[in-house]
Amino acid sequence: MKIHEYQAKEIFKKYGLPIPRGIVAHNAHEAECAAKELGTSVVVVKAQVHAGGRGKAGGVKLAKSPEEAGKIAAEMIGSRLRTYQNPEGLPINCVLVEEGVNIDKEFYVGLTLDRGVSRPVLMVSAAGGMEIEEIAKTNPELIIKEHVDPAIGLLPYQARKIAFKIGLTDRKLINQFVKILMTLSKMYFELDASLIEINPLVKTREDNFICLDAKIDFDDNALFRHPEIQELEDTTQVDPLELEAAKWDLNYVRLDGNIGCMVNGAGLAMATMDTIKFYGGEPANFLDVGGTATVERVAAAFKLLLSDPKVKAIFVNIFGGIVRCDRIAGGIIEAAKQVELNRPLIVRLEGTNVELGRKMLEESGLNIIPAKDMADGAQKAVKAAKGEL
Repeated sequence: MKIHEYQAKEIFKKYGLPIPRGIVAHNAHEAECAAKELGTSVVVVKAQVHAGGRGKAGGVKLAKSPEEAGKIAAEMIGSRLRTYQNPEGLPINCVLVEEGVNIDKEFYVGLTLDRGVSRPVLMVSAAGGMEIEEIAKTNPELIIKEHVDPAIGLLPYQARKIAFKIGLTDRKLINQFVKILMTLSKMYFELDASLIEINPLVKTREDNFICLDAKIDFDDNALFRHPEIQELEDTTQVDPLELEAAKWDLNYVRLDGNIGCMVNGAGLAMATMDTIKFYGGEPANFLDVGGTATVERVAAAFKLLLSDPKVKAIFVNIFGGIVRCDRIAGGIIEAAKQVELNRPLIVRLEGTNVELGRKMLEESGLNIIPAKDMADGAQKAVKAAKGEL
């Protein structure tokens, strides 16, 4: 789960991390009043959306007067911000108006899970202000990595080692920097975060560190332990289809292709998408109905696929183990009764009760294209999406 920058900074503040003074504004008048209250010669107006790359997309602007801050806010609020992460754009419902800061040097700091070694990894770079993906691609040597033992957290000597590597020599700055890193580690584990990022962490001309930006993502599976965090979710920033999928406990991620996929099991889902791409197609989604899917959940999943206008064909690829093939067939039939099946449907069933499932589909009267295996199904789905089947 993602939260907005201003919400992340409130959490930073509770943990004692240094942040700029800022006020959230929901309209131009509030933004103008916020700039007056901050009283600095320059303020920064930041669009609050769940996407990186806001600066390049025009979502972060300087204002040299309260009137200018109000004007910028009026242009932002109510519009959609399109970034490289979200080409379709996300709605801007509010802005964060912050005091200007005398920036001397920018750093990148991030803490996330390194799946390769199954441990959190702290990443720091002196090339702050840039996307970490861009740094990794063009100058990977600029990224300093330090893995964190989840049993004991980040140790002070690790934080000091990073401070020395990025060129800090002043004792005051080193102590500030170490405290920030140690606090981030504490937050990461206490809040069940999946990512904490400060980009940039700035050193001011007054020789202080300030978290100029703040990003926190949380592990959805641990939100039951943090109801106060769950309340921070802004559903306007979430894809409506993904929101609907969450209601049914479906693992759904929308993609850019035109072949809708419904599969049981994450591994099979990824293999299905790979096979579709191998035969020249593009999956429209990742959709895992899980091992305990009911007829109602399968029907909900099927309706999700049909509600995506980009989907030109649907490939159902089920290996019936825990979830039986007849249950999947029942879900497809139930969904077809509720919505118009106006796109090619390719179905591959294998496993428990497969003959019963196939019989149910054959007798349903639905226009279904059977597939003998995953490769056959993927090829037929690619052809169907191109209008060749």
